[in-house]
Amino acid sequence: MLKVALGQFAVSRVWEENAQVCVDLMTRAREGGADLLVLPEGILARDITDPQIVLKAAQPLDGPFMTRLLQASRGSSLSTMMCVHIPTGDGRVWNTLVTLRDGEIVSQYRKLHLYDAFTMKESTNVTPGAEIPPLLEIAGLRVGLMTCYDVRFPELARRLALDGADLLVLPAAWVRGPLKEMHWEVLVTARALENTCYVAATGECGERNIGCSMVVDPLGVVTARAGEAPALVFADIDPERLAHARKVLPVLANRRFAPPELA
Repeated sequence: MLKVALGQFAVSRVWEENAQVCVDLMTRAREGGADLLVLPEGILARDITDPQIVLKAAQPLDGPFMTRLLQASRGSSLSTMMCVHIPTGDGRVWNTLVTLRDGEIVSQYRKLHLYDAFTMKESTNVTPGAEIPPLLEIAGLRVGLMTCYDVRFPELARRLALDGADLLVLPAAWVRGPLKEMHWEVLVTARALENTCYVAATGECGERNIGCSMVVDPLGVVTARAGEAPALVFADIDPERLAHARKVLPVLANRRFAPPELA
């Protein structure tokens, strides 16, 4: 059994404030017995009046923000996931999903699908990743990594499921807009149900984004949910439920298509 915590909060424009919120959530997640804490996307800084904030706030992985969180993670088996913007060295950034555990960075995933949709154009400042992320093992289960807009592309989730993922993790900053909360719920639920995987999706809340963090089980049942305000919610990722879902709904075994490949 893996216990996951979703730490939803409103990101400020000051990295020190956001780092302290993350440290507090890490402490509360450990106290609650979590094996994994999932934080939102873009947690270094947020300012909806400044479209260049991702460039101004970006820090390298050995910068003060990550150093502070790594220090807070020492001496604990809790895995903490979040997305931060990291300078590429050429005036742009990568949107990177980082996993911390016991004072070390144990994985990095650069977001593949950039949010060039509706009124947004993430690719103005962000360079896309070029690799499908490898799975992580946490509490005996295999975890696949995705970020926000990735959830609209079923190929990545299916590839991770075929690689052996039991749980798909999705940090996000899902922008408000007509029907957007419905999109979020439908897409997160679909990725779980069509792949018979758990999905743990954490959304940033606040002035621009919807929050609405949720955990969906492999038969499409929502087992934990947050609203629009800061929250820390817990859910169990149950191997027996996973095995049952894949027995009664063997979509991965019944598929007729080859595993998706990155173009």
